[in-house]
Amino acid sequence: MTARRTTPRHRSWWREERGSVASEAVLVTPLLVLLLVFVAVVVHRGVDARLRINDVAHQAARAASLERTGARAAGQARSTAATALASAGVACRALAVDIAAADLRAGGTVTVTVSCDVDLGDALMLGAGQKRLSATAIEPVDTYRSDANVTAER
Repeated sequence: MTARRTTPRHRSWWREERGSVASEAVLVTPLLVLLLVFVAVVVHRGVDARLRINDVAHQAARAASLERTGARAAGQARSTAATALASAGVACRALAVDIAAADLRAGGTVTVTVSCDVDLGDALMLGAGQKRLSATAIEPVDTYRSDANVTAER
């Protein structure tokens, strides 16, 4: 009598499921691509906002360095930051512009920090996503600027 080989039950089940991995991959791949695109959009939006905030901080520091008094420098920095953010298309829920050190004498420096609560909800379309971004810029005051107390001779 010859012994008949029987296939264990789990092996026959495995053979019947041939090709199931390919069909699962076909079903899951679009979801993974969608997730990847979603993450890329959110990362791009965050990086773009950070670059724009850095640029705004430099513009505000430069505007402050052109003023003669600390109060006018602070006002000009705030005004320039708000205008630059609006023209760059960055929507801030809360904007803070601080002048940490303003040495407005010739050869001094002006340090401006711009902080902004950026709303990333329009990129996410889920209503979630607010991040506080801040940037600091230091601008020199012109070495050859004239003294504010000296009147122009005519």
